[in-house]
Amino acid sequence: MDNQKILQRGYLVDDFRVFRLKDASLGDIPFHYHDFHKIILFLAGECDYIIEGRTWHLSPRDIIFVRSGEIHRPIPRKGVPYERIVIYIAPRFLRKFPSAQKTGRSFENGDEKTSPSPESQESLGQCFIMARDERSVMHLTAGHTHDLLFHMEKFERVSHESGYLNGLYTEMLFVELMILLNRAMIDGELDETSAAFDKKIQPVITFINDHLTEKIDIDELAKKFFVSRSYLMHRFKDATGYGIQKYITKKRLGLARARLVEERDETISAIGESVGFEEYVTFLRAFKSEFHSTPADYRKQYERK
Repeated sequence: MDNQKILQRGYLVDDFRVFRLKDASLGDIPFHYHDFHKIILFLAGECDYIIEGRTWHLSPRDIIFVRSGEIHRPIPRKGVPYERIVIYIAPRFLRKFPSAQKTGRSFENGDEKTSPSPESQESLGQCFIMARDERSVMHLTAGHTHDLLFHMEKFERVSHESGYLNGLYTEMLFVELMILLNRAMIDGELDETSAAFDKKIQPVITFINDHLTEKIDIDELAKKFFVSRSYLMHRFKDATGYGIQKYITKKRLGLARARLVEERDETISAIGESVGFEEYVTFLRAFKSEFHSTPADYRKQYERK
């Protein structure tokens, strides 16, 4: 499956994919989301990047973290080559690597021993947890990230080769790259970048995502955030590309699609209810409209891949 089809279908069959892309003119790219994570190293061009209502103006060596389910949209300047390395990552693959608790030092009867530090967990997907909201776009500081850039370019190059045990070698390079990215985030080797956003609407977006599986009433939202319904509807669509109800539905459907694959023992009706659809018929109709497949057929098709 090529990268364009992956983008159009919104899900990833492989554990990860990596591409080096350079486009002189992409046309208008609509707001969209995937059930996979995405890392983009911006190399050259003029481009704004919108993630969940926040807009960043990219600079070369910016690295963009787009989490599964996040609604986003690049806006490259027409006529200016848009060059980047893009990595698609299946969340299920990151979960294959067990999280480990960091250990602290303690002593008992004069002997040193290690004990778990409950406030800290280490996982291969830690960078996506840290990247939520304000840290979705970080900058690779000159002098501190030469090793990281070297490994990213090596990973991209080797992934398209066909040498001895190349698949295993590529996976090893990917894991190494993710460890380096996580270390760079944790150790402060990546600079934070600023984003433009609507200060009245951004808290609404955060609230919706924090309560996505609960009942959300638009009138109650307007009251909660001290704005009129019409103002909320208009400004929300400007920020996200969708009306509030459509935004909520898309986010719930994305969550349902991931659970259909990852929670295979769960019934389809239970999954629909768990992501916020009160009626199975409403869930079924919305799923078919969005993905051109029933939930049952989607689950079967995915299992055959």
